[in-house]
Order: sequence, then C-alpha cells, then structure tokens
Amino acid sequence: MFDFIGDVLSNVVDAAEYVVEAAVESPVKTVAVIATTVATGGIALVAAPAVGVAVSAAGLGVAGGSLTGAAASSAGLAALGGGSLASGGLGMAGGTAVVTGVGGAAGAATSGVVANNIS
Repeated sequence: MFDFIGDVLSNVVDAAEYVVEAAVESPVKTVAVIATTVATGGIALVAAPAVGVAVSAAGLGVAGGSLTGAAASSAGLAALGGGSLASGGLGMAGGTAVVTGVGGAAGAATSGVVANNIS
C-alpha cells in the first residue's frame, strides 16, 4: 500500500515539475490555458442547474425523468453528487462540483491542445 502511495506522490511531483517548466518556457500560453479553464469552469457552474434537469430527464436519480423545473434540477444534481445528503451522498453541492470540475477539465484540455498547436 505504501509503495502505491509513494508512486502516486512521485507522479504528482513529476507532473508539477513539468507544469512549472512549461509555464516558465511559455507564460503567455500558460495564462491563456488558465483563463480558458476558469472561464469554462464558470460557464459550467452557471449551466449546472440545466445539466441537472438533463440528467434527471435522462432517468438518473429519483422518479426516473418524471420531475420538472427546480425539482428536476435538484434531483439531477444530487444524482451526479452520489445521492442526497440524507442517503450519504454529496447532494446538489456534490453534483454542482462534478459539473464544474468536468467543465473546467474540458476547457483545460481543449485550450492545452490549442496552445500546443500554436507556435
């Protein structure tokens, strides 16, 4: 078990060193990637209730797509968050965090690819 933790920590340190080297070599690209990541994460945060409705309509969570409006949003976000707080999940806050994290990660990946293709 400790070998696994050591390997993970070693990989995290290696990744951090790579990120620092890339930031020093190309600060403009780094700022662009960070700005795009923050922007897409923010857009995902604003869109989280709509994503919750879509998840609920798809049949995830309580009542299998029969809810509408705020109830559908709440149920969908709670489903993404691993269930309601009462059932041991992270609830709507967890679902909102998942949507925001995925949005930010998608923005980072996309802007990273674009930045690598720009010389």
